[in-house]
Amino acid sequence: MTPKDWTVLSSRTDHSLRFLTLRTDHALSPRTGLSSDFVVLESSPWVNVIPLTPKNEVVLVHQYRHGIRKLTLEIPGGIVEDFDSPEEAARRELREETGYVDSSMIPLGAVYPNPAIQNNLCYLFLARDVYLAGEQQLDKNEDIEVVLKPLDEIPRLIRDGEINHALVITAFYHFYMDYRRQKA
Repeated sequence: MTPKDWTVLSSRTDHSLRFLTLRTDHALSPRTGLSSDFVVLESSPWVNVIPLTPKNEVVLVHQYRHGIRKLTLEIPGGIVEDFDSPEEAARRELREETGYVDSSMIPLGAVYPNPAIQNNLCYLFLARDVYLAGEQQLDKNEDIEVVLKPLDEIPRLIRDGEINHALVITAFYHFYMDYRRQKA
């Protein structure tokens, strides 16, 4: 039997924060005829950008993530603000978090971070020939160290768990499987 979309019987906003809204949907299963409540985190789209220097170094960010209460090694990223396109947000986040700017921004695709409970997309980009253009412009909740690593080291950093953020790994997957393969 092929699954079908469920019918949403009702939807209500439970709580709204600056970047997230908590929504509860009451939906009907087409298979069983039974209804259930589903909690959804509504969010603006996100972006992640792989910044690559002319020397084939990846500009990474080492930062604290409160959800896991640990430091992570990631690529720059953030929220697409209402006034941004995804590409503009990728450029803005790259500049704010690292001080680097790009010569060209190449879309690598988009993914749903967690479609079971979230409604947003994360847009993935490659920033080519990035160069340092100034100081970081961090907000009050960011403490970021910029780290440059050779592109050839990225698979090992992922394998060894030094890079362990799922969306960052997904961005590199798209880079290696789609973009880099096309250029080979």
